Amino acid sequence: MTSPEINETNWKSLYRLGGVAALSTVLVGLIEIGITFLPGGNTPAETVFDWFTLFQNNSFMALRNLGLLNIFFTALGIPTFFALYGAHRRTSQTLAALAMIISFVGVAVFYATNRAFAMLDISNQYALATTEAQKAILAAAGQAMLSVGQSHTPGTFMAFFLSEFAGLLISFVMLRDKLFSKTNAYAGILGFGCLLIFEVITSFAPAFQNGAMILAMLGGISSIVWDILLARRLFQLAK
Repeated sequence: MTSPEINETNWKSLYRLGGVAALSTVLVGLIEIGITFLPGGNTPAETVFDWFTLFQNNSFMALRNLGLLNIFFTALGIPTFFALYGAHRRTSQTLAALAMIISFVGVAVFYATNRAFAMLDISNQYALATTEAQKAILAAAGQAMLSVGQSHTPGTFMAFFLSEFAGLLISFVMLRDKLFSKTNAYAGILGFGCLLIFEVITSFAPAFQNGAMILAMLGGISSIVWDILLARRLFQLAK
C-alpha cells in the first residue's frame, strides 16, 4: 500500500471509532433518561447536608447527580469530534479544527471541575466525624466542592458552554459542506443551541429553570437524533 492509501485507511478507522462513540453517546443518554425515573432520580439536593444525606443513602444517585454519566459523555466526544475533523479536513479544515479544539478544551475544563468523587469522600468523612468542629470543617469543604462542581451552576458553566458551542460550530460546518445530511446538521444546530441556552438560564437565572426544562428536553432529543445520523454517516465514510 502507498502512503496515501495507508493514510486514508487510518482515517477510515477513525470514522468507525467516531461512529461507535456517537452511538455509545446515545446509549449513555438513554441510560441517563432511564435513571431519572428511578427512585431518587429526580430528587433535588439544595444544601450541602442534603448532598451528604443523598451520598449516604444512595451514593450512585449522588454521583450521577454530580455528573458521573457526563464523564462518559465528554470522553466519547473526543473520538467523535476527531472523526468530524477528519471528515471535513479537506473542505473546512480551519473551522473543523477549531470546533475540535474547543470541544477538547471543554472536556479538560469538565474533568478539572468535576467534584463527584471528591464529594463522596467528604461525605464519608462527615458520616464518621465525631465532633461538631470536624463536621463544620467538612461541611465547608463540601460547600466549596459544590460551588465548583454542581451541575448547571456558574461553577460548571464554562465546561458545558464550550462543549455545546463546539457542537453548534461543527453542525454549521456540516450544513455548509453538505458531507452530512441537512437533517443531521439542523438536528445539531437545534439540539446544541437549545442546550446552550438552557445552560445559560440554569446557571445565571435559576428562577426560570422549570421553564428551561423544555429547552433541555428538546435539545436532548435533537442531540440523540444528531448522534444517530452522525454515526450512520461516519460508518458509510469508513467503507
